Amino acid sequence: MKRYNLLLALFLILFFAGFSLKAQNHNISQGTIFDGEPYLAVNPQKPQHMVVAWMGYLPFTKSMIKTKTSFDGGRTWSNENHITHTNSAYGSADPSMAFDGDGNLFLSYVDFSSTLDSGTVYVRKSTDEGVSWGNPVEVIDAYSEAGKFPIDRPWIAVDRWQNANSGNIYVTTMNPGIFGYIAPPYHPYFTVSKDGGESFNPWKHLDTTNWLAGNIISQPMPTPCVSANGVFYAVYPSYKYSQNSLAQYIIASSSDGGETFTYHSVLTSSNFADDPLAKKGYLLRADPSDANHLVFFFLSTLYGDIDVLITESYDAGVSWSEPVRVNDDPVGNNRMQDLVWADFDDNGNLAMAWRDRRNGLDSTYATSFEIWGAVKKHNSDSILANFRISDTLIEYASVLAASGNDFMCVKFKSDTLNVVWGDPRNGKLNIWFQRMTMDGKPLSVSKITADNTPAVEVFPSPTTLLINVKGCGLEKIDLFNEQGKRVARFENLNWQKLQQVDLSSFPDGVYFVQVTAAAGVVTRKVIKK
Repeated sequence: MKRYNLLLALFLILFFAGFSLKAQNHNISQGTIFDGEPYLAVNPQKPQHMVVAWMGYLPFTKSMIKTKTSFDGGRTWSNENHITHTNSAYGSADPSMAFDGDGNLFLSYVDFSSTLDSGTVYVRKSTDEGVSWGNPVEVIDAYSEAGKFPIDRPWIAVDRWQNANSGNIYVTTMNPGIFGYIAPPYHPYFTVSKDGGESFNPWKHLDTTNWLAGNIISQPMPTPCVSANGVFYAVYPSYKYSQNSLAQYIIASSSDGGETFTYHSVLTSSNFADDPLAKKGYLLRADPSDANHLVFFFLSTLYGDIDVLITESYDAGVSWSEPVRVNDDPVGNNRMQDLVWADFDDNGNLAMAWRDRRNGLDSTYATSFEIWGAVKKHNSDSILANFRISDTLIEYASVLAASGNDFMCVKFKSDTLNVVWGDPRNGKLNIWFQRMTMDGKPLSVSKITADNTPAVEVFPSPTTLLINVKGCGLEKIDLFNEQGKRVARFENLNWQKLQQVDLSSFPDGVYFVQVTAAAGVVTRKVIKK
């Protein structure tokens, strides 16, 4: 009897573990118009507490920033918060967030109108874990520098470490592409708050003589981070022939809160990604376990196709390693990658994610794709095998060629990846969430942007032949096997309330039924035996 009970317990553990490993992606936003550029913040003191922000819409409104909060590792999410505009004619874009060392959360974004040629970058503070947000504090205005409109793509970085600069809030911006032609020269911009976000110091150019962004790159976006010893870093692109005959990335660093900066070249190349549609964002990250260790992520055609590459510095940005290819699909396989993001955990392990087309149909941007990831462990010289993050191959939609979906986000805490991205798998660009172990095993997943969860019944289970799908306004049913591969699709259901699915031709096993209904998307597990 004891042996039987032990075997039964082992079977149940493996069964439910197997089920959890095949969990499906969760749609957080489920907006009906457009959801773009999500940003995820995870509380360093409470890894189960996370907040997501994205660009979305309400009916008959302009774009706005929406946020949701989870206190259980992404299993459930709060109702939406809508960040109000400072002007009724404005729309909002480009959210990013960061926690300080005391559990306060800061949100940066731009509130603007391209038709009025005006706008401002703001920061709001939440003292209740993202449940509500304080008043907007101005960071930099469209007219801060005449004719330059330096309010595009603000990124926020907060020094949460115990050092002389602890609590500093840094925001970087750039010249925009939304107000038409802007005359050169072009600059990255820098501001800092030293009073907990109550006010921001006057802005300054992040570039300088001999380290200028130049006249060619019209949007020299800086990507910032803060090291564990309180040094601020930012990398920006430059192409100025009198400085270097090739395009390059430059790193600026400051150990005194932005009063003075030191500059070095990260890399020069003629192989940077040049596809006009590719989301070519680059990223700088600092290792919390080693204040001198920095990693820079970028896209390059060094190996023939557009790949994700990294270069590392172990001397605080002075010198950099030879670039290493991250995606492990065959070299020169005529498939492009883009949309890279990454994060360190506190132990120095590094997680990376990107949009991957290795299983797409052709070499173009406009082909089906997946979200893939990889991990580089602390003090390791090699990157571990890639793994898939999205649960299905996602068909391309033209909305992906538009602006507003140029970035995804990854947070890595306690050996756990938390990933958010936008994709149009259900006919709309929505924000999706996945939680995984560092070796690529799903933990829990959810669709963050869901405003409503459809009431859907899938029965019976177990079944030997048929299953019934019952719900209001059925539109589409997808059937996935236990490996996450879609094995059947039933479309054009014409909003039926009951649909039968014949499983007689499928082998026995575990299946997941993904039902798209009028109120949203829901997934149910079915066993055939």
